[in-house]
Amino acid sequence: MNRSRAVADYTLNSSASIRDAMIVIDRNGLEIAVLVDDNLRLVGVLTDGDLRRAVLEGAALDDPALRHATQAPTTVSDGTNRAHALDVMRATRLEQIPVVDKDRRVVGIHTLSGIVGRPVLENVAVVMAGGRGVRLGELTQHTPKPLVPVAGRPIIEWVLLNLISGGIRTFYISVNYLADQIVERLGDGSSIGATIRYINEDAGNPLGTAGSLALIDRADLPNAPLIVTNADLMVQFDVGEFIDAHQSLDAAVTVATRRYEHQVPFGVVERRPDQRIAQLVEKPTLDVEVNAGIYAISPDLLEFVPRGGSSTMPELVEACIKRGLSVGAWSMESDWIDVGTPHDLARARGN
Repeated sequence: MNRSRAVADYTLNSSASIRDAMIVIDRNGLEIAVLVDDNLRLVGVLTDGDLRRAVLEGAALDDPALRHATQAPTTVSDGTNRAHALDVMRATRLEQIPVVDKDRRVVGIHTLSGIVGRPVLENVAVVMAGGRGVRLGELTQHTPKPLVPVAGRPIIEWVLLNLISGGIRTFYISVNYLADQIVERLGDGSSIGATIRYINEDAGNPLGTAGSLALIDRADLPNAPLIVTNADLMVQFDVGEFIDAHQSLDAAVTVATRRYEHQVPFGVVERRPDQRIAQLVEKPTLDVEVNAGIYAISPDLLEFVPRGGSSTMPELVEACIKRGLSVGAWSMESDWIDVGTPHDLARARGN
């Protein structure tokens, strides 16, 4: 969402004239003016096209702008991620969409150019989509976990759209279980403005979350950090910030982390070496950082990945630590759900 602009840059009072709306649109460069009441509650939107049509139909510059505005405009709620906002704009063929809070007050604006018009990064992303998702039971008996739908689209598409909105356009997707369904759904990526290549694992030899990296030809990669992510994450994060943090740390690999709190439902005993109790802590809350399943790595690390066998990203991180290489951590503040169980899936679906 565009919070870098003050709301006043693209809003004006609903009593404003066409002339006032033209001044706002000319000033903000967004080709839209958002009409609000005295409490900033949304009343209507007026686009550059609406103004042109009004003038061509004979409207005077001092006429009320609201008369020519859309008074029940499409909006998204505050906190809506960029991928969903992009979905709404594409479905409604809009290039701008106001963001409103629960009281319909305007708090921001999404623009098509702001989401898909970001500078394209040279970085490549690898999405691990080969797992069976056995913990989801019958849901993945005939459907690969990355294609399980959340909010109207498969989980893996949310992953890809977040990365695309951050500037990444080239992807490798590692597939194994029911791979043909994933390939059929995503194709070459052109439908979402990306290029997708597939890493096909042997069905009888799953390679884990890192093993398929060995199947990528290092010569095909730019000399830029590689983003590696699981395909079953519902998360919104700033790709550019992650890459910048990785480079500023001068790390071989940087792990995205997420704060995790868990309340122990029992009293915890703290025991002294002499077997006497030091204290009892009633239902303490554990506060830890967990691995979010997203990594930025130097492409040179591909040579550390065992070829032909299963290996995991945590094992690759451990290998870097043992070799004395720098391993960084980057904390994410956004919501994060690892869709691994029916309970997690229900949370992702808002149930």
